[in-house]
Amino acid sequence: MALLGQRHQTAPVTPPGPRPLPGLALAALGVVVAWAIHALIPAVPMLTAAVVLGLAAAHVPGVRAVVRGRGKAGLSLAGKRLMRVGVVLLGLKLSLDDVLGLGWATVAMVLGVVAATFFGTWWLGRRMGLPGDQPLLIATGYSICGASAIGAVSEVTESEERDAAVSVALVTLCGTLAIAVLPLLQGPLGLSDAEFGQWAGASVHDVGQVVATAQTAGPGALGDAVLVKLMRVAVLAPLVAAVGLSVRARSTARETGKRRPPVLPLFVAGFLGMVAVRSSGWVPGTALDVAGHAQELLLAAALFGLGAAVDLRSLTRTGGRVAALGLCAWVVVAGVSYVGVMATA
Repeated sequence: MALLGQRHQTAPVTPPGPRPLPGLALAALGVVVAWAIHALIPAVPMLTAAVVLGLAAAHVPGVRAVVRGRGKAGLSLAGKRLMRVGVVLLGLKLSLDDVLGLGWATVAMVLGVVAATFFGTWWLGRRMGLPGDQPLLIATGYSICGASAIGAVSEVTESEERDAAVSVALVTLCGTLAIAVLPLLQGPLGLSDAEFGQWAGASVHDVGQVVATAQTAGPGALGDAVLVKLMRVAVLAPLVAAVGLSVRARSTARETGKRRPPVLPLFVAGFLGMVAVRSSGWVPGTALDVAGHAQELLLAAALFGLGAAVDLRSLTRTGGRVAALGLCAWVVVAGVSYVGVMATA
């Protein structure tokens, strides 16, 4: 009995893990500030503001200590878990009827833009020697739907948090620049309002950035831009499935005991389920509005967490190459989209 009591007394106690509450509270505060910025300056999408605020929080003295210390667990949780839920709700923005209403020529144009941007950016990133999964993640963000796509693919590839954070920061920066640059090019490029809307939808990364860019040409251009953009979003699920198959194919016989990621993650299946629900027409407009606001808030919190994971000082080794790839990818997606829009006009 004494021996048992002695063993019980000397048994090691596992310390509790880091608590996520401080980081989640910081992410929530970032979302509130991002919402306020968007309310004051509507041309700045809330998701863009959230990434920039996350980057700032990671480098402002005082706040930086919380981000790197007590807040790290919660911010990492926001960047991963909340991103998944946001991607699921993103499916409610997409209806099969909307996609079919674009016409087969436009659908083929969008698929061509996605394929050319994805493979071209991936190839360039590898040729430039970018580390880790950065070429794949940057290609995904540029070709489909920005940070949401990067988050989805990084879950399948189990990418390093730094690779995902750097990719999100780059894609967000270029998408933000597009809001100011693309409207200035409508006249010189000879684009009608409808053609400009399709061009913005095919070439700008994030949904919010597409809205901010296309609204400068009026409501008609905005409607066309959103439809084309959502067609790009529809490619997210097959791309994630293809990446999942590639990851599984690279697994060697020595890794048979290691858990391999599923071909189609649960949250991507949820995205497809939400597309089916939206296409059924059973969901009332009020519920769609509530889900849309919830999706934006969740993605804003996730992007704040990803932005807070970026350490600009650590980018000095590859910063120039990352910026060069971003510029090249931007030229590719804008150029291919322009040719596609003019060919289908």
